[in-house]
Amino acid sequence: MAGTETRAKTKKTSNSSILVLCTVFVCGMVGMAYASVPLYRLFCQVTGYNGTTQRVEQYSDVILDKRMKVTFDANTSTGLNWDFRPVDRQVEPKIGETIQVTFKATNRSPVATTGSAVFNVTPMEAGAYFNKVQCFCFTETTLQPGETLEMPVVFFIDPEIVKARETKGIHTLTLSYTFYPSKTEKPVASLPVKTERDETKL
Repeated sequence: MAGTETRAKTKKTSNSSILVLCTVFVCGMVGMAYASVPLYRLFCQVTGYNGTTQRVEQYSDVILDKRMKVTFDANTSTGLNWDFRPVDRQVEPKIGETIQVTFKATNRSPVATTGSAVFNVTPMEAGAYFNKVQCFCFTETTLQPGETLEMPVVFFIDPEIVKARETKGIHTLTLSYTFYPSKTEKPVASLPVKTERDETKL
């Protein structure tokens, strides 16, 4: 009889341990799912993977006597009624020269809306050599109805691009931005509708 009780307690303890392990595993997977996006973004920014440009704090101190054409592409996703476009479709700076370009966004909807932009560079191999000193990417931008905002981008192309085997034959880069509706945006609360009972009370 004692042996039966011992086995029952052992089995109960084993089941409890399995339940705890499963709970920890599920919580860990949920946590990794939430962390994967910012970690992937950080990985891309550090390595230039998938055409992600580099973010730097200083300007280039080397300027080559060679130019690189840079074209610009601007898009908005479904759910964001903005007119978003580059002021200049292309520029041709010297490699290593720091320049500023401007993008312009206009809110065409009747309410204030908030968006956030992501970006990439093509060809993807050139992403690690496209250095941004100033950029509006990953920053929430709110526009009032009909409001227009000019957003600068300051960048230079790393002179090392002409030395790397996979990029030395590249002559044109494309910097592309896409604005998405901000996930933190909340709908405007509607006014309560008066009923006949409310009007009677008045």
